[in-house]
Amino acid sequence: MKWTAFILLVLNLVIWWLPQWAGAQSGVSGPGGALPRVASLKSSEAPPETLPEARACVRAGWFDGGAEARAAGELVDVPFSVYEQQVEQAPLHWVLIRPQPEADARAQHQALMAEGVESYVVASGEHQNAISLGLFKSREAAEAVLAEKKQDNLDVVLAKFPRNRIGYGLVLEVESGQETELVQSVEAEIGKKFEFIESSTCKGVATSKENP
Repeated sequence: MKWTAFILLVLNLVIWWLPQWAGAQSGVSGPGGALPRVASLKSSEAPPETLPEARACVRAGWFDGGAEARAAGELVDVPFSVYEQQVEQAPLHWVLIRPQPEADARAQHQALMAEGVESYVVASGEHQNAISLGLFKSREAAEAVLAEKKQDNLDVVLAKFPRNRIGYGLVLEVESGQETELVQSVEAEIGKKFEFIESSTCKGVATSKENP
């Protein structure tokens, strides 16, 4: 019986001691033989790379000339470029004598000029061989002339005269979220509001201010 009790005691010691010895040999156990925490493993990993800051490109206009646009770009310390574009403007109101055969139009034009009425024969386009009696920004002014010419028994109508101009705009590259502050700064410097403002993600680097 004594030998049996002794053998059981030895076996219990071996069973208790073997896991402790195996953990020490492997080098992965923590205090009390516990496995290391995931957080401690992650702390040894290299930090992720920092992403580049988002940039926005603001398009604003219009300026009457390229030099004026470049001068505005120089007022802020950001990359910029200048571009030009045809800008559609509000049409003018056109008072016309209706188109007629060319010979008749020229004869009537001569008679009007002799009476001191400024006019010209439209040479081409939708209103070819009509006689122009004036272009007006104000519709009210155009309608007043129209009524006057109708009293003179002229066959007059009111038409729209489309027009465009070359406008110069700025593209300003700025940190995303700073667009409004930048635009307000430029407007304050030039003393006027932009006719239009557009913002989008930059697809490329704008021309630097040293070489707009």
